[in-house]
Amino acid sequence: MRPVLVYTASRIGLFLVTLGVLYLLGLQNPLILIAASFLISGIASYVLLSKQRDAVSARLSDRIDRPKPQND
Repeated sequence: MRPVLVYTASRIGLFLVTLGVLYLLGLQNPLILIAASFLISGIASYVLLSKQRDAVSARLSDRIDRPKPQND
């Protein structure tokens, strides 16, 4: 569960930082500000968070491949 939480928190943090930087740069329209922040943080997370994304993928893959216990 920890890799999922780290990745999610990192994505949210990156979005908030991007939102703040764009706001400080003068982007005032809320709709455009949120859309641009979402787009930029998504691209940045693809590059910056690849290790965390791989950890989440491995965790989920292990979880899916684990045999389910038999309830008899």
